[in-house]
Amino acid sequence: MDFAHSRLEGRSRAGPPLDRPPVRERRGTEKGAETMGRLTTHVLDTTTGLPAADLAIALWRIAPDGARTLLVETRTNADGRVDRPLLEGAALTAGVYELVFGVGAWLWAHGHTLPDPAFLDEVPLRFGVADVDRHWHVPLLVSPYGYSTYRGS
Repeated sequence: MDFAHSRLEGRSRAGPPLDRPPVRERRGTEKGAETMGRLTTHVLDTTTGLPAADLAIALWRIAPDGARTLLVETRTNADGRVDRPLLEGAALTAGVYELVFGVGAWLWAHGHTLPDPAFLDEVPLRFGVADVDRHWHVPLLVSPYGYSTYRGS
């Protein structure tokens, strides 16, 4: 294929447009600007494709010696999200955290057919925060027999 005469004109063969604008600095990195990192989450039921409304969530801080400190207990809203960041600003410090999702109780309460005991009960996600000026979004995708997460935006 002749790239000079294709709809890809102005692009390299394997990359973005050659005339792309320069990459912008991350929010809050300008000199004198205030930064405010935050931690958020949401939960989706992959069996139904719907948000997991009213699911219990606890956020713990994990000390270097393994000691846990409870920081937040909340529930998801109708959209499967929390109404405000779990942590933000000065409350978000570098370190290790653990989100614990009350999946088993939620699955039972929402009519999923489960064995007794259920395969999943509380689902813990332990993760580290290195850059306190960023938005850390830690979603949970869940079904009665599995779950996954990723670093969202």
